[in-house]
Amino acid sequence: MSDQIEIIRPDDWHLHLRDGDMLKAVLPISAALFARAIIMPNLVPPVRTLDDMRAYRSRIEAALPEGSAFKPLMTLYLTETTDPAEITKGAETGELTALKLYPAGATTNSDAGVKDFTRITGVLEAMQEASVPLLVHGEVNDPDVDIFDREAVFIERVLEPLRRDFPGLRVVMEHITTQEGASYVNEANENLAATITPQHLIINRTDIFRGGIRPHFFCLPIAKRENHRQALRKAATSGNPKFFLGTDSAPHPLNAKECACGCAGIFNAPVTLPYVTQVFEEEGALDKLEAFTSLNGPAFYRLPVNEDRITLTRTAPDPSIFASVDAGPGGQVVVFRADTPLNWSVTSA
Repeated sequence: MSDQIEIIRPDDWHLHLRDGDMLKAVLPISAALFARAIIMPNLVPPVRTLDDMRAYRSRIEAALPEGSAFKPLMTLYLTETTDPAEITKGAETGELTALKLYPAGATTNSDAGVKDFTRITGVLEAMQEASVPLLVHGEVNDPDVDIFDREAVFIERVLEPLRRDFPGLRVVMEHITTQEGASYVNEANENLAATITPQHLIINRTDIFRGGIRPHFFCLPIAKRENHRQALRKAATSGNPKFFLGTDSAPHPLNAKECACGCAGIFNAPVTLPYVTQVFEEEGALDKLEAFTSLNGPAFYRLPVNEDRITLTRTAPDPSIFASVDAGPGGQVVVFRADTPLNWSVTSA
């Protein structure tokens, strides 16, 4: 078995960079490892218009380390008042990569999201016409639906009718967490794909409460039962081009995680590639790692594959990647599972 793997430089198809001091603190980490990333628009206020998007892209580019070739792929936050003309214009200029659908109240900074799906018909028509992908946070925000069932209910209530009404719309079901989600994507046509996060390949819902409440394991969608984790590992390592890496790396300062009502989000950017490599090795699928991290995403988004490569080596990573990140006045950001040994490290990037 090889102790070294060389793969095409990966992309991150779901990344939260935040803004201000937090952006400046976390961006260099992702930029050092990934060539491109789909940038989430759930700022406060959200990135709703092309002008908002351009301004945010400029702030990202200004925060990049000198000489970095990292490319942010920009998205708009879909609301009930989004102008379809913005979609057409953004697609024509090539500035707009996708739109993000948050059911209102489903996750961090999603209050401006969609409540009445009948009010976004015009936008969905424009997206279908312009071939702009829809990225969905696939959970209903219904207080009568158990938090562990919200993905499956979203598929039934929202996603299946939406895809039936807009059969040409390309959809990414982001950060799937369930056996139902993996099966639904697997059985769908080529217009539906899904991202899978490192954390949902590694932890199940029991881990959130193992030895006490573990706030740094809390994200939305929340981790599910062990059978769901196993289904995600099977999907990710299957070689199926519909599944690809989206870290959903979502930094929050320590005091916002370790409090009476902690924020949802896991900061995994520094350790994603070692963890994902370890998962693929455990599943006997190292030969499929490059497809999941570097090939499937560009194929779905109709973008070229990256030209440069990175090397992963079977060795314990530099301990510095587990160190909390200093976000200035925003406080420290804790790295996912900083106390857990790893067998792989990125040795050239």
